[in-house]
Amino acid sequence: MRIPKHIGIIPDGNRRWAKRAGLQKKDGYAHGLTPGLDLLRLARTAGVQEITYYGFTTDNCGRPPEQVKAFSEACVEAVNLIASEPVSLLVIGNKDAPTFPKQLLPYTIRRDLNGGGIRVNFLVNYGWEWDLAELNNPGNHRPKICSELHSHDVSRVDLIIRWGGMRRLSGFLPVQSVYADFFVVDRLWPDFKPEDFFEALQWYQKQDVTLGG
Repeated sequence: MRIPKHIGIIPDGNRRWAKRAGLQKKDGYAHGLTPGLDLLRLARTAGVQEITYYGFTTDNCGRPPEQVKAFSEACVEAVNLIASEPVSLLVIGNKDAPTFPKQLLPYTIRRDLNGGGIRVNFLVNYGWEWDLAELNNPGNHRPKICSELHSHDVSRVDLIIRWGGMRRLSGFLPVQSVYADFFVVDRLWPDFKPEDFFEALQWYQKQDVTLGG
């Protein structure tokens, strides 16, 4: 089986799941923690070398304060759970903004934890415009190279899997995703099942990966 080296994860549907469960929208985020850890272990076992989770965006911070607080806390808990695994962990996002969880500052420099292992990137308070800011700076006359991205330590994405049925990237790593294949799971993220991951891998086998060639 041809295994994608780098998989991007868009874990959507937490608020819709909470509403269906008769909960407040903010309560859905905590139910996405276990799926994230389960998926990490499946990816590692399958031989995936790198995985990037979409935590929350700068745009998400315009939601009601109780939701912002809830998804911020969920991201902190998710990163702490991941940090207990054998991983090479990096949190990427605008750490200078007040919406960035200060508990995650130690992870804004890549760290090998528990002996190191699969590269895990977690996007927190991430915005595509923020990521490309140096490339778009009129005063920047240097060659436009990848090192000018805030996310320069993240490799090209081979496969993006989005839960929740929506068919859009929502600003997910626009440079690294330029040639990524895009698989959509209709199931909401808190209802994640391992078969979602395996179906995405099987689908990936049928894709003609040419990188434009």
